[in-house]
Amino acid sequence: MTNFIPIFPLGVVIYPGEQLNLHIFEPRYKQMITDCHAQQKLFGIPTVMEKKVNELGTLMRITEISKVYENGEMDIKTEGVKVFRILEVVKSIPDKLYSGAIVTYPDNEEGRGRPDLMRMVITGIRELHRLLKLSKEFKKPDELLNVYDVAHHAGLSLEEEYELLGLMTEMQRQEYLKRHLQKVIPVITEMEQLKDRVKLNGHFKNLSSLDLEL
Repeated sequence: MTNFIPIFPLGVVIYPGEQLNLHIFEPRYKQMITDCHAQQKLFGIPTVMEKKVNELGTLMRITEISKVYENGEMDIKTEGVKVFRILEVVKSIPDKLYSGAIVTYPDNEEGRGRPDLMRMVITGIRELHRLLKLSKEFKKPDELLNVYDVAHHAGLSLEEEYELLGLMTEMQRQEYLKRHLQKVIPVITEMEQLKDRVKLNGHFKNLSSLDLEL
């Protein structure tokens, strides 16, 4: 299935099911959001990296226009619907300031994947937060969480978040986060141990001699 959608390129990765608040201030996007809201149409947020619009993005639904300012700027609430792949960017639309794209929607399996693997991922993310001294709570019970719910909490770079967006089964996404956490947690643990050693500041206290036969 292919269709045409207005696009709002941003330097972020949005996942299906994710809720995103936006402040709309550019004239072209004020027009786009006004059109989409009036016609109950969806729009797309493709990811921008290194000043390039990438082919993958997420279709977005406007759930609320929270505030309209006197100058036409808006605060809106949106929700990710599904992943799209751009086939062609349409830079000029008659009588419109904004651009669009012809897109297709890859088959994306959003099931439970492997519950045991998901538990490992959640445990890893909580260990990461503990090491970083962060306090974060997920919006769902653990048994209802999927990778899209927790991906932004795993310390991925923008490039890694984009790679994750391109994985089309839940098990692939779970494996991706598991490998990422297995890579970064030992590094952070070593950094914490290094900080502890630095705190000693060269002074060693309460050291007892070792009972060695020399």
